[in-house]
Amino acid sequence: MREKSADAFRNIGEMAEALGVRTHILRYWEEQFPMLRPLTRAGGRRLYRPEDVVLLHTIHRLLYAEGYTVKGARRFLTEGGALDARPHAPAPEQSSVAAFDFGALQAVRDRLASALAAA
Repeated sequence: MREKSADAFRNIGEMAEALGVRTHILRYWEEQFPMLRPLTRAGGRRLYRPEDVVLLHTIHRLLYAEGYTVKGARRFLTEGGALDARPHAPAPEQSSVAAFDFGALQAVRDRLASALAAA
């Protein structure tokens, strides 16, 4: 089977498979995240545009990798949280160390070191 181009529309089954969630989860996210509005065709078929795909990957990352609640993720996105520029989430077989933000850990470490030095 051929891969679709990056700017092709995706149906709900393709997106559910790409994210590793069930289709009802994506329909729930559409209710909870007002900025997520896929095109709907005859019979209610959903078609996700490339910008919807990026948003879905971002929502997935916020909920599953970063531990946000749905309410927290919605607030993050509505208050100008940056969308993940990567079109695809890391593959499930990749190590969780690869997805870990070592820069954030270093920033915390530096703040603790400066607090200890000031004490």
